Amino acid sequence: MSLIPLAVPDAGVGRDPWWVVGIKVLLIFVFLVVLTLFNIWWERRVVARMQQRIGPNVHGPFGLLQSLADGMKLMFKEDLMPKGVDKFVYVAAPVIVSIPAFLTFAVIPFGPTVKIPFTDTYTRLQLTDLPVSVLYVMAIASIGIYGIVLGGWSSNSTYSLLGGLRSSAQMISYEVAMGLALVTVFLFAGSMSTWDIVQAQASHQSINLFGAHIPIPGWYAFLLFPSFVIYVISMIGETNRAPFDLPEAEGELVAGFLTEYSSMKYAMFFLAEYINMATVSALATTLFLGGYRAPWPISLWSGANEGFWPVLWFVGKMMCFIFFYIWLRGTLPRLRYDQFMRLGWKILIPVSLAWILLVATVRAVGREVTFQRNYLLVAAGIVALIAVITMFLPQKKDEEPTPEEEGEFDAFAGGFPVPPPLVNTPSRNEGDVSRG
Repeated sequence: MSLIPLAVPDAGVGRDPWWVVGIKVLLIFVFLVVLTLFNIWWERRVVARMQQRIGPNVHGPFGLLQSLADGMKLMFKEDLMPKGVDKFVYVAAPVIVSIPAFLTFAVIPFGPTVKIPFTDTYTRLQLTDLPVSVLYVMAIASIGIYGIVLGGWSSNSTYSLLGGLRSSAQMISYEVAMGLALVTVFLFAGSMSTWDIVQAQASHQSINLFGAHIPIPGWYAFLLFPSFVIYVISMIGETNRAPFDLPEAEGELVAGFLTEYSSMKYAMFFLAEYINMATVSALATTLFLGGYRAPWPISLWSGANEGFWPVLWFVGKMMCFIFFYIWLRGTLPRLRYDQFMRLGWKILIPVSLAWILLVATVRAVGREVTFQRNYLLVAAGIVALIAVITMFLPQKKDEEPTPEEEGEFDAFAGGFPVPPPLVNTPSRNEGDVSRG
């Protein structure tokens, strides 16, 4: 007589003993700090390889201890405070930025329910979960904007103030597009819980297109591809990373809101930036790439989604997004500020709203009408793709007025003498050719 093994009990969240909660908090903190050190080293190595350089290779094997050496350098540097700053706000700003960066990982599921080694206790590889976990992440992440704005304002510097204002406008603008990109995920999953959204992507689906069954993974990156693209663009703008690193434009603002910071205060801003990269990457993995579930063909293995293996798949997916960040930094130049804001307000937000209406219509029609709603999904995707392509088509440029139409130039019109505009002024080479 063989005993049938019992299924692993789902301990859920909120029922863990205090020592389990403490271990989870400590592990998340250590994971984020070590991940930040690794990402800094990895970014330097990848960008160096792209630019045919060596990168860090002295401190430790393959230069792995270079990030630790930089952290120690910042820790022991002299902490300067400029004259005329608001001391309380100046010191509190880095704290306001860094603390929310750690809090957002509280609702990210790293894996299923597992048994803690050397104990009889089962726990879910997630600190906690809420019915509105995604809204919690968005709310906590938005608090970091206050730290950046207050840091720029309290520094008593024009460059820092302009950098803080740029950052607030940029992050608020792209939070709107990011939030709209997640609405369709809520419509499909029927929940805002990160755990429920991961479970909703577990099943595979198929589209019956002209009698042929086309299998599609349950990941929302495939089913809701426009939302996935909008979210990826928005998360880069939200974290102030290249090519959207306008608040820290060295050529214009001398590092922006960080100009007057040094030592550990600067390190806390730096830490928050890299943790925010990991946060939005983990959220993208959870909402669009099936979370901790193994990708195909690893998913064919029956034990791929059991035990501690899912932690490996989750971290691997998250590191793919981090590599995408680094790839963009080493490839694309920085955008102009007007181009960047036009992309957010005139392209991403209108496309997001139109896509939400299409998805909501498909969901509503699918419940009322008996025919397959897969045709509507395909049609909606085609319409959304055409809309995105038309948004990126070059617009017709306005004809520049001729000097006769502009009238006579008045150098003292604004109260100060200014030089006339350079209109059809021949260069020195052209003048030499004409004289020759």
